[in-house]
This record gives sequence, C-alpha cells and structure tokens, in this order.
Amino acid sequence: MTVGERVRSRRFGRRGAALTAALLLALGGAACGSEPEPAEETDSRRTVEGRPSPTPTGDWDTEPESIAALGDSITIGFDTCSLLADCPEASWSTGTSPEVESLAERLLADPTDATWNYAVAGSDMADLPGQAARAATHRPDLVTVLIGANDACARDVAAMTPTDDFRADFERSLRTLEHESPDTQVYVASVPDLKRLWSQGRDNALAARIWQLGICPTMLGDPAAVDAAATERRERVSARVDAYNAVLEEVCDAAERCRYDGGAVHAYRFTADEVSGLDWFHPSRKGQAVLAELAYERVTAPREP
Repeated sequence: MTVGERVRSRRFGRRGAALTAALLLALGGAACGSEPEPAEETDSRRTVEGRPSPTPTGDWDTEPESIAALGDSITIGFDTCSLLADCPEASWSTGTSPEVESLAERLLADPTDATWNYAVAGSDMADLPGQAARAATHRPDLVTVLIGANDACARDVAAMTPTDDFRADFERSLRTLEHESPDTQVYVASVPDLKRLWSQGRDNALAARIWQLGICPTMLGDPAAVDAAATERRERVSARVDAYNAVLEEVCDAAERCRYDGGAVHAYRFTADEVSGLDWFHPSRKGQAVLAELAYERVTAPREP
C-alpha cells in the first residue's frame, strides 16, 4: 500500500495538569485524554537468549528480524490516539495499528515478539545515549532514530541545543550501539521542517489557538506575527534544524552500519489530515503511516541512494 510522499510531525514535551486543562478548554471538551506519564518503554521481547550475535560485515541487511525504536513523542505516538497520551500502537516504527502499517509490520513476521520502543515524549538529543544503551541490551537487528525537534523547540532561541552538543550526543549514541551491539543497523530520520508546519497552520484559527498554549514556542509562538523580529526568530530556528540535519547526515555517513533518510522527513510536504487534530503538531495516524513508508523505502533499498 503506497502512501506516496508524506511526512511531518513533532512533539511538544512534558506538560502538566495546567496544560491538560488548557488544551481541553481550547478544544471545547471535544477530546479527552490524560497527562502523559514519564515513560516506560514498550517492550515486546525482554530477552535475547538463543539469538546469534554475528560478526558485523558492513553490509546492509534489508530484512532485519528485530527493531528497537529511539526518539521522542513522535515515535511513541503522542497525541495520535487521545489527548496528551502516548499511543505506542500507532508508532511509525514499532506500532501494531493496521491504519499505520508500521515499519515493524512491514518487515517482521511477528512484530509483537521482536520489537522494543524506548522513545519518550519530551526527549531531546541529550536523552538519546541513554535510550541507545537500553536498546543495545537486546541486540536488535535495526534501531530507528527520530529525534531533534525538541532541541529546536526550546523556550526561546537562546535555549536551543547548541549544534556541537547535538553532535557530541549523537556520536555517543552511535558509539554505544557500535560497542554494545556491533551487528545492529541504524536508520536515522531527519528532523521535521518546523517552519513548514507553521506555514501550514498559521491561518488556521484552532491551530493558532492551541499553539499559543506553549507548543514549540521558538517556531509556533505568536503564529500570526510576521514582523521583522518574528521572521528572524523563525529563520534562526529553521537554520538550527538545518544544522542538526547536517550533523545527522555527517555522523551517520561516517558510521559503518547507519543510513540517514537523505532528508526525506524534513522535505516532506505534509497535509492537514496527516497532523493530529488534537495539537496540530504531532502526526495523526495518517502521518505515522507516512513516516513508516519513508523509513521502509530507505531501509529496504538495496544500496545507498
């Protein structure tokens, strides 16, 4: 089933009860949900006894038999199914929803017996090394990584993660996987285009009202403003996202068993129905399906495009 070229999504992090109430008010009580809890992984197979640990050859295996997912709220399916709640079954990477047809569903004979989801809503690149260490204990054939939007979605532009720090933590994450699980392959998705998201939703009254509650304030704050200061702010965020993606590409290309998506997620021109109607930031099930397709195309390509 070809979804074509679709993808776009984000995350907005650890919200408290006040934001829960505010969102419910903004949505007129049309949706219900609960505050996301700090994250236990969705782990469908907790032991790897009996699994061989082959010597890595450097060749890319287009038919992995197990997958671990790392990242932020996008990969744990936050706001995909209900308000302010994780929905791992709708994850583009390891989910089981037939509407999404996740990467695991497309690749594995029995995804429920060979997947782990260590993504946590609110995570930024500084959290990735810890996630990688947890995933490495299972020696997965494939690890998926989608992270970085939170590094740009800070309280203000000065608080965005410095690019050098972003690089150091990503390098440390890949080193952990290489050292602790040398046969593991890594698929890395680019950071979504936050400016494109703003341009798509800024004229939508509901989206603008929800964004004003504090979702990605560096890019989405005061969405109607187009004065010089607001334009400069958004350009700085967009430039930082470009810098993050350059780091992901460079570091991944230098690793032995890593594939970057070539900027496919960042380049995708999402549509309104591919974004959650609950927050106009995270992907809907259709958006998750797009992410799954883009990943599948990259992972199963016989050689680097």
